[in-house]
Amino acid sequence: MLILNTIFPLFALLILGSLLKGWGLTSEAFLKTSDRLVYYIFFPAMLFWKLGSGSGGEEASPGLCAAGVLGVGLVFLLSLRTLKSFKIPSFKAGSFVQAGIRFNTYIGMAIVLNTLGEAGVRHFGILVGIVIPMINVMVVSVLIWHSSQDLTPSKKTLFFIRALVSNPLIIACVLGLLYSRTDLGFPVFMDNTFSLMTAVTLPLALISIGGTLRFKGLAEHARLSFTAAVLKLVILPLTGFILLKIFHVTGIPFKTGMIFFCLPTSTAIYVLSAQLNSDTDLASAAIMLSTLLSFVSLSVALMLG
Repeated sequence: MLILNTIFPLFALLILGSLLKGWGLTSEAFLKTSDRLVYYIFFPAMLFWKLGSGSGGEEASPGLCAAGVLGVGLVFLLSLRTLKSFKIPSFKAGSFVQAGIRFNTYIGMAIVLNTLGEAGVRHFGILVGIVIPMINVMVVSVLIWHSSQDLTPSKKTLFFIRALVSNPLIIACVLGLLYSRTDLGFPVFMDNTFSLMTAVTLPLALISIGGTLRFKGLAEHARLSFTAAVLKLVILPLTGFILLKIFHVTGIPFKTGMIFFCLPTSTAIYVLSAQLNSDTDLASAAIMLSTLLSFVSLSVALMLG
């Protein structure tokens, strides 16, 4: 029942988002606007509030962070090897690598919040704050290396700076953790404000994701999409599980880690692929397939937890 009660609502909202788009009740303009609101305002506010409300004495699990960094790093290296073994063209390389290591933060937060509560959110927020910068540097490096655009050194530097410091989720995590160390907490009126402000975050994020899912290119890119999904939803969870055991991670940190490792790929891979001239059709197909198959991987994560 835990799996049904946790995962079904998420996929129900994803399906609702797709239906609303199909019925014409939402549009591309609405979805882009809602995605920006979630990414730049509502989700960072939620992270800051949830992390800032915690006790400054609650430290992150070093083993969880180490497993997250090493797991993603190893799968990244494997994805680079796959590029050569499968002779994947440069035009598709960036989208493929992204699909294998980037993760959907919104779905992760929804599951962690529903199953593990505030303690899980804190561990997940810290892990996200550490792993996202590393992933951004990795994928931007691959995209720039394989890009057909004639990028000047200044443009390359700009992309790296953005990858490192401009992510609002990272900023919110850092500020929330710093605020939690003051042990000030939030007064009731601020708690109520954040509660109202962020109540829309996860439903709106899931509906927006559902509205952007496309079957376009899935048949044409089935082989590469499936390979990326295997890396993301099979190899990474197995690697992560082994690393969590090696580092003796248990309890809520272990459960948080397994949810993290089993998440589908991020819908943001489409945007970055478009910016750096990688295959957006492959990105779209990989997002769709990874999201559908993640029902299985996330079910396994919850059972192990």
